[in-house]
Amino acid sequence: MNNIIRRRTKPSYKRCAFTGYRPAKMPFGYNENDPRCIELKKRLNDMIRDMIGKGYAHFLSGGAQSTDCLAAEAVLDLKEDFPWILLEMVIPFDGQADRWDKSYQARHARLLHEADIVTVMSHEYTKSCMF
Repeated sequence: MNNIIRRRTKPSYKRCAFTGYRPAKMPFGYNENDPRCIELKKRLNDMIRDMIGKGYAHFLSGGAQSTDCLAAEAVLDLKEDFPWILLEMVIPFDGQADRWDKSYQARHARLLHEADIVTVMSHEYTKSCMF
């Protein structure tokens, strides 16, 4: 995959990057119907909305399962109300999602497709690409 810029960021945009626990470390695991996951999604949406009100408009996600994807999806949802905000997916290497469950692979592909900017750190896995 090559780096993609569908819309450029403005130098004045404040930026926020998201990362967090993977499903194995979350109390709800992969069950996004769990009330705790639903609450996390709501809190992410509220937090991002608040940040937009404080001038943040460029949001970055590493694309990993759970927190990264949930935050990226919240940004995409909020684009309906705030069309100027940007989502940048910064993935560590091509094939990041290749070993994931098919549903997570499709989710990852959708996020890459809908992101305004896609930055690929490496075309192959290396220990350093994750940093």
